[in-house]
Amino acid sequence: MKVTVRQGDTLWNYSRWFQVPVELIFSSNPGIDANALQTGQQVAIPGYRTEDYLFQPGDTLWAIAASRGILLETIYAINPGLLPSNLQAGQSIQLPVRVTGMVVNTLRPYDYAAMSGDIGKLVDIYPFIRYSTIGSSVQGTGIPELRIGEGDRRVHMNGSVHANEWITTPVLMLHVNAYVLALTNGTSIRGLHMGPYYEMTTLSVVPMVNPDGVNLVLNGPPEEEPLRSEVLGINEGSTDFSGWKANIRGVDLNDQFPALWELEAERQQQQPAPRDYPGTAPLTEPEAQALAGLTRERDFARVLSFHTQGKVIYWGFQDLQPPESEVLANEFARVSGYTPVETVDSYAGYKDWFIQDWRRPGFTIELGQGVNPLPVAQLDEITEDSLGIFLAALYSWTE
Repeated sequence: MKVTVRQGDTLWNYSRWFQVPVELIFSSNPGIDANALQTGQQVAIPGYRTEDYLFQPGDTLWAIAASRGILLETIYAINPGLLPSNLQAGQSIQLPVRVTGMVVNTLRPYDYAAMSGDIGKLVDIYPFIRYSTIGSSVQGTGIPELRIGEGDRRVHMNGSVHANEWITTPVLMLHVNAYVLALTNGTSIRGLHMGPYYEMTTLSVVPMVNPDGVNLVLNGPPEEEPLRSEVLGINEGSTDFSGWKANIRGVDLNDQFPALWELEAERQQQQPAPRDYPGTAPLTEPEAQALAGLTRERDFARVLSFHTQGKVIYWGFQDLQPPESEVLANEFARVSGYTPVETVDSYAGYKDWFIQDWRRPGFTIELGQGVNPLPVAQLDEITEDSLGIFLAALYSWTE
């Protein structure tokens, strides 16, 4: 929602009138000088929508504001030039409506289009979310990143590296939605107020690393040739792609990172396959390249890659992880009920590469229990279990 600056308005006024932290208003308007607002400028107010209202006989703006539990100044702010003396019955005005509920809609197969629609809603309502694309998939689909926060501590999370583990995407989207909702409304999550963590931490989320693969699992093979014939050939002619983990070229993106890649390549699939083919070399695939490029650019303090299944937290690689990793893994286990496991007989994963090259905490979080793809019926339980991990990743720091 946007307001039009009037003479004497300040961002601090808007914070008081709309009851939104002024830091979020600053972050929602990066191109505006807070100390030099210009009359007629548009200022974004996070956490609000507007709705049309038809002025009724006997209405007054004061009565409308009182009935809605809003300040009269908020009505003037979003209706430039509004004069009570000129209002007439049947005239349309806009009223601010605070968003107090979740907008992410996970009651559907959560493919790329579903995620993109929800990202659009979140960025529109919460313009302090910084949206960008980190690269493109094999099919040219943009891979989105959401950034939230103003702190020096940089935390990264990603999901849907594996196509049939797509449930990790709505889980991350729900966590992001809950976080920004609490920020704008000044409410807590599990007794924790989110404001200090917004100021302390910058969160990076790539909710769907493998969009082509997710669409393949949920929607079937693409229509265009030769891609359709190629994926059907890799899948031995079957149109059931529920076992597909790879990207659309049949390369497993979590076997693509230069962390003892050669050892993984020796024992895995030797040609494109629905799973476990590391490719011809590390970082050959555009999705893996995009994630690696983002990680190098952002210099994250810690990373969490969400997968399914097993209710396990993997936190080590070749004894290269710092002592902080075990502390964090135990905290993640405490708040989720998951089992921390230091090492596993696997190489070339994203968290392996991060630990190896940065010597900082990296985690693979295996959500849920069962056979992939996990059923949507588990979404609520998985989201609740992993919410503690999401929060702990933001606020648990050892100095």
